[in-house]
Amino acid sequence: MISSSKIRSVDFYRKIPRDLTEASLSGAGLSILAALAMVFLFGMELNNYLAVSTSTSVIVDNSSDGDFLRIDFNISFPALSCEFASVDVSDVLGTNRLNITKTIRKFSIDKHLRPTGAEFHSGPVPHFIKHEDEVDEQTVEGSVPLNGVSFDRLSHEYPILVVNFYAPWCYWSTRLKPSWEKAAKIIKERYDPETDGRILMAKVDCTEEVDLCRRHHIQGYPSIRIFRKGSDVREDHGHHEHESYYGDRDTESLVKMMEGLVAPIPVENQRLALEDKSNATKRPAPLTGGCRVEGYVRVKKVPGNLIVSAHSGAHSFDASQMNMSHVINHLSFGKTISPRVLTDVKRLIPYLGRSHDRLNGRSFINHRDLDANVTIEHYLQVVKTEVVTRRSSRAHTLIEEYEYTSHSSLSQSIYIPVVKFHFELSPMQVLITENSKSFSHFLTNVCAIIGGVFTVAGILDSIFHNTIRLMKKVELGKNF
Repeated sequence: MISSSKIRSVDFYRKIPRDLTEASLSGAGLSILAALAMVFLFGMELNNYLAVSTSTSVIVDNSSDGDFLRIDFNISFPALSCEFASVDVSDVLGTNRLNITKTIRKFSIDKHLRPTGAEFHSGPVPHFIKHEDEVDEQTVEGSVPLNGVSFDRLSHEYPILVVNFYAPWCYWSTRLKPSWEKAAKIIKERYDPETDGRILMAKVDCTEEVDLCRRHHIQGYPSIRIFRKGSDVREDHGHHEHESYYGDRDTESLVKMMEGLVAPIPVENQRLALEDKSNATKRPAPLTGGCRVEGYVRVKKVPGNLIVSAHSGAHSFDASQMNMSHVINHLSFGKTISPRVLTDVKRLIPYLGRSHDRLNGRSFINHRDLDANVTIEHYLQVVKTEVVTRRSSRAHTLIEEYEYTSHSSLSQSIYIPVVKFHFELSPMQVLITENSKSFSHFLTNVCAIIGGVFTVAGILDSIFHNTIRLMKKVELGKNF
């Protein structure tokens, strides 16, 4: 049997009999300070244990969200009509998608960027508009030329006024002219303005009647507008709500369309022009000259372009009159992140989400200081940021977002001005990892704090106590 004395001999903590120990005021004060230091350091260690620590690294992009990237946008154009506003996408692999409509919505807006009504529906765009095959150089003038004064008078006089807003230099206006004049002559013979008075075909030269064309927001030539006498007057000079015609432009199609407009109107009652919705080629014309374009597109993860421009396969545009000023209400890449999720993550990761909406709310207005044909370009460098937590046994992705830097410029060219977003995705991604601390590490640090403070306090107490004893001995020696 091992005696108890041998067991006691391995005691690391030898005890001094309490009768041999002595308490002192200096020791008590030092003990209080040591206890306070332990509590303070314990609190700091506990706060450090509960806080989220992160590490940031740059790695090759191994995205799990596929080969396509979503771009969400909401852009207001004070001087671009919804009638011709087009969203196009292209990339370095040869993808070229024109006039995307499936995921795009358009709203006419006023000069204060406020919507003026419901969503503007462009309708299906015809791939081919039929024109007159033969051009008669000696075309008989059948339509009535209008100016600002005569337009106001005749729009209140005839139940139906159909106007061709054209420009002499325009190729499509030149192609329309023969069939328009022939159709006007036929309609004039069938529905004499003096005896019948239900319809009148007219024309406006927009190079001479600039104010009249601007009043009706004419941006593409030729634009065929249908004005009805019974429409509500919305602005000065008798500006009516009206429709645009987008159908074929040969004589037969034009005459058929005119007869369809006249048919619902009885001869004896010419005060009100009933609306005819049977023809899909007629749609309401924009009430204002501005447009808000919103929606999203999906693009490949390669360098490419998102372009907003005026586009039509049967209209011409005067580049000197095009103004592509715009306000970017929203532009983001990747999946839309809810504000609540982003707020929570930004609370955990203070530096996250500072540039994922860098262009939001910015205005790019051309005050024509650079004259005409001004294209506004934005160059975007897009980088993916991923936040991963390792609080459990396996990694879990908290959030994935795309941040970007932007540089914008205004440039002049000989072509129709556009707004172009050049985007380029970085092959690298930023990985932010939340590193959790183990509880055992926390306990180890707590023990180190207690033991360290206790030991340091003991050393200080010993030094202080021995110093006092030495000073007393020296003092006794002097007195002795």
